[in-house]
Order: sequence, then structure tokens, then C-alpha cells
Amino acid sequence: MTVTFQELQEAVIEGQNKRAAKLVAQALADGLPAVEILNLGLTPAMAEVGRLFERGELFIPEMMLAARAMREGVEILQPHLKQGDVKRVGKTVITTVEGDLHDIGKNLVTIMVGGAGFEVVDLGVDVSPQRILEALRTEKPDVLMLSALITSTLNSMRTTIQAIEEAGLREQVKILVGGAPVTESFAQQIGADGYAPDAAGAARVALRVIGK
Repeated sequence: MTVTFQELQEAVIEGQNKRAAKLVAQALADGLPAVEILNLGLTPAMAEVGRLFERGELFIPEMMLAARAMREGVEILQPHLKQGDVKRVGKTVITTVEGDLHDIGKNLVTIMVGGAGFEVVDLGVDVSPQRILEALRTEKPDVLMLSALITSTLNSMRTTIQAIEEAGLREQVKILVGGAPVTESFAQQIGADGYAPDAAGAARVALRVIGK
């Protein structure tokens, strides 16, 4: 039986990773182009996950399951995607700031902004301002996304942005911040270009700050 994009979207939204992987493989066997499976099946599913999360109809555990289903589907598609098939809207470097070892929120944002069309460079957790500066110089991203999950590391966000300014790189990149203790007013205080309270919002704000 031919796989439909609706079936694939439902499997991702419901976090059924094995079913999603099976449907992706079947869709390829049916002769559907990998880029269509990605753009018409997987990507819209994650966009819907974001909408459901923002409406309070999905929670972080369900979003993580959906993200895993999306990731496994993409892994199957990857060898079949030609360079240039995937429309990229921009590039982002994402990291949890120095002193903070939390990565759940960052990982969710990585999935959501990747689904929105960004090429994502994930530096990991507990990353120093110096390492971030190196990434800005080598990767030349459109957007830098900084995450902090504990109040004691908020100052690391501030010092990171200060280091970027002192290095003369501030005008070259848009900076977004987020995480449990971060607020809109704090983002403004430290000179960030934007703030999002959750992963779905982060993808939307990232698109907005680069004019997409």
C-alpha cells in the first residue's frame, strides 16, 4: 500500500519512531523523492508539533518523542538527499553557555530550527565564550542561539555577548537567548536580538530575525 504524507506526519506527531522510520523506508521504496518525503512529510509534522506545544496540547516528553521520530526518519533519508535538495533558510550555531550542563531544551530547539530549514551547528553544553567566538569566525552563522537552564549561568550569557561585541563580531550575527530562567526583559538587558520561551517559539523567532 502506498504511503501517504498524512500517515507519516501522524507517526511523527504521535512520536512513533519505529512506525515513522518504516513509513519513510516504504515511501522511498514506493519511488517518492527523498526531498518530498522531507518537505511534505517530516517537516510539516514538526511544525504541527510546535503549534500543539504552544497551545498546551503537547508537553516536553511528547515533543521529545516526536523529535526522535523526526530524527530517525531524516537519518534514513540522508543518503538519498542530493546537495541542494533541501532548501536552507540560514545557518545557526546553538549552544548551552559556560557552566551549564543541561541539553534537553537545546536539543529540542535544534530539532525545531532544523525542521524550519536552518543548517544547525550544535556546540554542545558548557561552552566558553572563546569557543563560541571561534565558531562564529569559522561557521559564519546567521543566528547564534544561547541556552541557559539554571539562574547561576545567566551571567555567562551576558559575558558571551560582551565577548562577541569586544571581538567586533556583533554586527555579523543575530543572537537569540532562551531557557527556563531567561525572560524577555533580561534578553533586552544583555543586548540579544530576540528571546523565545520554548523550542517552537525559537524556530519562529529565528526565522523572523533573518527576515524569513
